[in-house]
Amino acid sequence: MTAHLPILIVIIPLFVAMAARLLVRLSVPFTRGFVLAAALAVLASGAVALAETLVRGEPWRYYVSGWPPPWGIELVIDPLAGGLIVLVAFFGLAALVYAGPYLQGRTPREQGSFYALFLLAKAGLLGMCATGDLFNLYVFLEISSLAAYALIAFGGRRSIVAALRYLIIGTAAACFYLLGVGYLYAMTGSLNMADLAVLLPPLMDSPVVILALVFIVAGLGIKMALFPLHGWLPDAYSYTPAPVLAFMAAVMTKVSAYALYRILYFVTEAAGPVSPTLQVLGWMAAAGILFGSIMAIAQRDLWRMLAYSSVAQVGYIVLGLAVGNVLALYGALLHVLSHALVKGGLFFIAGGVSWETGVRRVSDFVGIAKKMPLTMGAFVAAALSMIGLPPTLGFFSKWYLVLGCLEAGAWVFVAVLVVSSLLTAVYFFRVIENAYLKGLPQPGARAERPVPPGARRFRLELPASMLVPILVLGIGVVVLGLFNEQIISNVIQYALPWRLP
Repeated sequence: MTAHLPILIVIIPLFVAMAARLLVRLSVPFTRGFVLAAALAVLASGAVALAETLVRGEPWRYYVSGWPPPWGIELVIDPLAGGLIVLVAFFGLAALVYAGPYLQGRTPREQGSFYALFLLAKAGLLGMCATGDLFNLYVFLEISSLAAYALIAFGGRRSIVAALRYLIIGTAAACFYLLGVGYLYAMTGSLNMADLAVLLPPLMDSPVVILALVFIVAGLGIKMALFPLHGWLPDAYSYTPAPVLAFMAAVMTKVSAYALYRILYFVTEAAGPVSPTLQVLGWMAAAGILFGSIMAIAQRDLWRMLAYSSVAQVGYIVLGLAVGNVLALYGALLHVLSHALVKGGLFFIAGGVSWETGVRRVSDFVGIAKKMPLTMGAFVAAALSMIGLPPTLGFFSKWYLVLGCLEAGAWVFVAVLVVSSLLTAVYFFRVIENAYLKGLPQPGARAERPVPPGARRFRLELPASMLVPILVLGIGVVVLGLFNEQIISNVIQYALPWRLP
């Protein structure tokens, strides 16, 4: 069974997605338990696969049905892919746990559709991490995207417009990517990443190959919401249900960034003739960092504030990839983990506050910490990590980014990182000030729930299934910050491309 872990990681959520849509007609509680058990199994499988790869000291290559490339489908799990698989699987489980109260008012049919679509999106992301060829990366990208479009529409009437906009822009992005892959296939006759890494270097001066890379970078740039290709993100993040949104914000953009990193550094000679691509990406990332931070300050709605901050944080990751030295890549990959934990937790928190009080506007957070102390405590921890204060994980990811920029002599990028951290402090302090330093809570969109006669007056501020993921992520950004050196030395350093000196 262990020998087939790479394929099981992908097919378990696919088969459970189909089963959930049918089982929900018999029993909703059983279906939920079945889905959670499957999500836990995927997480365990991903952790075992990552550990196995680290022990082996070489990538784990799996040929589907025993057919090797270029004729068969190859799955490859190395420390980079394995780490991201664990991250996707973890947030998939956390979001499903969190979604329980959100789904209580839904019909069994709607709940079955939610589970099926969510698991399809998760399977697509896991497949993107594990695949060893560019075309199947496209296939899994489309699976995750199509499911995401439908999941966004679960947010209500306004979310349908956002989902349609994301569908149109996302389809264009997928077409760009596929067109680029087609050009590479025309030039090399192969889609396998390992083959392309051998075949492409002599062809890097070809205009067709350069054009192919432009299309691929553009397609993935849209998917990861890299400025100025981020237009779909603010509305999509503003109206999506919180469990889905936390999952999307935590891992969907990160998997697209992973694909970009994999192609630029493992498939092509990123440090050679394609370096102009990295230079352009660096300036796009720097502009996105400043734009996202400034726009976040201008927002009055917490969800839109967090959406624009995601544009800035994606810029941090791409900036590290663009600078390209060892320290910058440490920072970029560590920021993938940091931002996933922080932004996933923040959207869980935003959803929990809205679910309990109806509050979404920053100005309505007055005194909310007195009513929801644990939730807002986790918010403060996440905010400190976003700002980049020790000992949170966000501090260390930004620290490595700054060191990498200094080593490269990129003083402008250092200034951008510092200014962005100050701007981040501004928009998060507004929320913290209202929550902790001002009076009693303002009347929200929903009145406080009355306590039935004879009932216990003590209760958790949120249902346990919502509160536990929030607290785990809030504590995690601090604990993992303390162990950042172990994360780098045991996982991230093995995820760097072998071409680096």
